[in-house]
Amino acid sequence: MADDALITLYGMNSPNVRKVLIMLEELGLPYALRHVAVFKGEQFTPEFLAMNPLGKVPVLVDPKLGAPIAESGAILLWLAERSGAFMPTEGPGRYDVMQWVMVQMANIGPMLGQLNHFQLLRPKEPYAHGRYAAQAERLYRILDDRLADREWIAGGAYSIADMATFPWAGYLEKHGFSTAEHPNLMRWREAIGARPSIARVTERLGGAFLELANDTRRSATPADLDRFFGRTEAMPPADFSAVTR
Repeated sequence: MADDALITLYGMNSPNVRKVLIMLEELGLPYALRHVAVFKGEQFTPEFLAMNPLGKVPVLVDPKLGAPIAESGAILLWLAERSGAFMPTEGPGRYDVMQWVMVQMANIGPMLGQLNHFQLLRPKEPYAHGRYAAQAERLYRILDDRLADREWIAGGAYSIADMATFPWAGYLEKHGFSTAEHPNLMRWREAIGARPSIARVTERLGGAFLELANDTRRSATPADLDRFFGRTEAMPPADFSAVTR
């Protein structure tokens, strides 16, 4: 259960959790980070489903709000409105930031996340991998073009749109794309990566939290992984052993 005196963030080491951690660190709000053993199915327990019926992380419990809030984009919007920071309070810039948070939620996260999934598959499924690689390439290009004539993604200043996108943009090289061909994206990535909040997030996700995450991932059974990935008997067999390393 949440600590009544603190904001509590339930999650794991994933881009959607990291974006919320970045915002919490930028705001300097005290919070507790609670690991959710998603590879072991903890997100499907009655206690967790009472907070988020979708059975997904992150979930934020903030005494000031009075009810759990799920979906990382919604959490960022809440924290921005709660604090009056990292999103304009009015005018076109406000909706520019909202728009690009939605771009990340509806496009960047889902498409890059699917590419991550199909890169893990052994053996690879050629059609699916090719489809999501093409979508990722298009989105990385859109971001690089967007940043060609501006310092930040939206609203004229560093905002929750940047925080939402930054953890996902870190997959560029892992997805097999050239940093040299995305100079604007790399400049933006380096600027955010140099912020003190990023080092603090890395620290929070290390140590005991990382050890716990690794232990639960390594101990996950094939059935646990099938449930996590939504695999059914109708789907072709795949080897997800890479996620347990």
